Amino acid sequence: MNPGRPTRRTVLLAAGTAALLSQLPLPAYAAGQAAATATQPYASYWYPDSVPSGTPGTGITWRSLKTWTAASDTDLAFNAAAVPLAARFTPTPANSTARSGQARIQSLVSFGPTSSNPSQGAATADYYALTHWSYLDELVFWGGSSGEGIILAPNAPIVDAAHRHGVPVLGNIFLPPVAYGGQLQWTRDLVQKDAAGHYPLAAQLVAVATAYGFDGWFVNAETSGGNTALGTDMQGFVSELKSLAAAQGQRVTWYDAMTVNGTVSWQGALNTSNQAFFQAANDMFVDFRWSTSTLAASGTTADGLGRSRYELWAGVDVESNGSSTSVSWDAMVPTTKAHITSIGFYRPEWTRNHLPASRTPGDFHAADDRFWTGRSLDPSTPDSTDPWRAPAVSVADRSTVGGALPFASVFNTGHGLRWYEDGVVTSDAQWNHLGLQDRLPSRRWAVRTTGQRPTVTFDFADAWRGGSSVLVSGALDQPTTLDLYATQLPITDDTVVDLTFRTDSGSANVELAVATAEPSTAGATPPYTYLPVAASDSGWQTVTVPLTGLSGTLHAIGVRLTATAGPVNWRLGGLAVRDAEASSTPAAPSNFLVSAATGGNLRFAWDAAPGAVRHYTLHRLLPDGTRHFLGGTCQRAFYVGGLTAEQGEQQAWFELRATGELYTASVPVTVAYAW
Repeated sequence: MNPGRPTRRTVLLAAGTAALLSQLPLPAYAAGQAAATATQPYASYWYPDSVPSGTPGTGITWRSLKTWTAASDTDLAFNAAAVPLAARFTPTPANSTARSGQARIQSLVSFGPTSSNPSQGAATADYYALTHWSYLDELVFWGGSSGEGIILAPNAPIVDAAHRHGVPVLGNIFLPPVAYGGQLQWTRDLVQKDAAGHYPLAAQLVAVATAYGFDGWFVNAETSGGNTALGTDMQGFVSELKSLAAAQGQRVTWYDAMTVNGTVSWQGALNTSNQAFFQAANDMFVDFRWSTSTLAASGTTADGLGRSRYELWAGVDVESNGSSTSVSWDAMVPTTKAHITSIGFYRPEWTRNHLPASRTPGDFHAADDRFWTGRSLDPSTPDSTDPWRAPAVSVADRSTVGGALPFASVFNTGHGLRWYEDGVVTSDAQWNHLGLQDRLPSRRWAVRTTGQRPTVTFDFADAWRGGSSVLVSGALDQPTTLDLYATQLPITDDTVVDLTFRTDSGSANVELAVATAEPSTAGATPPYTYLPVAASDSGWQTVTVPLTGLSGTLHAIGVRLTATAGPVNWRLGGLAVRDAEASSTPAAPSNFLVSAATGGNLRFAWDAAPGAVRHYTLHRLLPDGTRHFLGGTCQRAFYVGGLTAEQGEQQAWFELRATGELYTASVPVTVAYAW
């Protein structure tokens, strides 16, 4: 099926929308232009207190954190995360070497520049759309510069995607080296005390993280020139920051740079020079200068302090060479004995950045899969000869697909070349917005077959909803089972599974694979029961499969494909586990309005829909009756720029819907904007 060709359904929708537009009353607030100026919102950044002398560069705003208040933060609605941190569990590991309860992984990622980093995505698919959350325990929103700002709050889409997968996100405090413009005054500003001996900037940092909805701070003090008094003040600051943060469920990570005497001297170890900072914080990133012996000694030191050695992130700099980086893996995560420390990846967005400018989303995900899963591209069968010891080899994956029903995914990675709704293109513009990312399969891609292994990828050439689908391509010369989700979902008498899929070429029998128990050993196939899926070979289809005769807990879900004519290209667009009788339509948002406008640049705002909402979608209703997707977000505000009048219209109409867990939409609320 050509996804861009109108179907009878879309023609009927267009006719209905055209009739609706002729009947809609003009809201009072749409009679004229909104008064406020509508500017593009960006992720926030600050200096601790004083700002540089002179004038900031183009597009840069110098701000003082000390004077920040939530009430005066005009972009807060765009930057505040909306998804709470999900609980996660560890299923039986996908292979015999991956371990739980030992090494963890932290990533320091620069998603964009310090300034001019859009709050809610952008009109390009070229983005570091991280999807291998299941191996991460902490994400640091890396960045900062002496000419823009040195304290960074992560933007909401990143926090929402991470939280959906159970990963906390930290903002970054970067006190730059003098060689990069660092000023020791900024360090002193950060650790200043009030008359009562408290650290006002510590309280401000916790207030920002609370208002913005992220999980704490990474403290990186690399400006040289300090003394013991400054080192003592920094210890007090970090200790108070940790205490205040803990009261809000937040955490603090210390970077191995400043020592207790106030100088900057990277140790590459936990020792007496930085031990006080480690004790003041929740954990510590050990600088890249570590060796096998210093990491071993660091682990022993942590043990002696009554701390977990896995609260030490041993830095691995992958900014330049990514999965080709030479690493002494046995110093951190040996395969024959307990892990020594955890792993701290510095700049794994190499998987995108090293590719040529012509890169596609598919190119990025291929490199990213290689980085996180290894050369075999299958965590259930790692390549023992691969010099790159991918996280999947050492660290057991985690999942957040548990709790009450329903659960659904359309395998949306958070970026795309187009936007699809029910298999139809409703916007042909590229986009990225990580907040729209689904809970994605945690082990990609575990394939069980005695025949040729097919290629399994996220694909962007077509989708059921969002921007991507799962494409399985190959001979399928033997029955082939693709693991999708490790779950802890209850099974009731009326639990069903919906599969939305399409066969692009060849043909295959499709079966739903479900397991009500964990595998017997690490690396073993889940004890699947295979249920037939009645399917035709014409276009996208959704088939509902009852879990008749099954009870207890659903521990794993997948699909089994058996070719009847090959080779096969088979596309999975959606999956849902639900109780057949449960209501799934969300309530509508309210008080939808244009909160600010400057020509064709509009800021929208609304009140949240009651109940559970996955995200909101914003469409423009065009005079010819078509609906054009403008964007989606988990927030209660959205910015759209560059709009123009269409087909001689005197006013533009916009439609907002709440989207539920099952991708059902609320009734729309509308607003008009007079040109």
